[in-house]
Amino acid sequence: MKHFFVLFSFLFLIQTSNAQLFRKEKVTYDANQGRGSTDYKLLRWGYFLGFSQYDFNFDYKNDLRDIYVKRSTGFNVGLIGNMRINDYIDLRIEPGLFITARELYYSQTHFPGGPSRSSDLTREVKSTYIHLPLLVKFSTKRINNFKPFVVGGISTALNLSSNENNPDDNSNGQFRLKKNNLFYEVGFGIDFYLYNFKFTPSIRGIFSMKNELVPDRDPNSPWTSNIESMQTRALLINFTFQ
Repeated sequence: MKHFFVLFSFLFLIQTSNAQLFRKEKVTYDANQGRGSTDYKLLRWGYFLGFSQYDFNFDYKNDLRDIYVKRSTGFNVGLIGNMRINDYIDLRIEPGLFITARELYYSQTHFPGGPSRSSDLTREVKSTYIHLPLLVKFSTKRINNFKPFVVGGISTALNLSSNENNPDDNSNGQFRLKKNNLFYEVGFGIDFYLYNFKFTPSIRGIFSMKNELVPDRDPNSPWTSNIESMQTRALLINFTFQ
């Protein structure tokens, strides 16, 4: 349903803005009416809405069957602060709130004596991130009312649902992650110049640079003992309005 809503909204926006996007005349800033592109400004502000799919990348100590990660669609919302360097380079920050969930599925091979309960084979990992990236945006020359770009940078995130300090671990059904994380990010998108604002759909990948796992107290825990490192990776689809 979420995917349908996003697709419908995007198609509606393109349809209603068709005359603006595909006309030969460039949409420029109108100081009298206070609308149009503000690319010439040193500082610009905006917001974004989007969706994400978070995953985990595992490194294992022993060659057992992989832990399967079931992904679900998460929601992203945040603000944008953009500083113009020149016509082709911008520096930006995008503080946001990212909400997502993942399910981990274990096989019988992780439990030599067999799991005591069927629920031991699954763990739900919910995450609510306060996400703060510092990005560099490299744009091409503007073509009428289109401007493709690539973007990259680093980010930090605070996982409010990490349960890092929770005294309960997997023996009590609680999977724990570290609260703070560090990522690198790469992506691309297209700026669409409309009369009243600039609309930007973009796709970005984020990749953790830290091991996020908080091991269980039991060194032989079937849930964490075979994990050497556990790192988040995610695909973001954002719709930006400036």
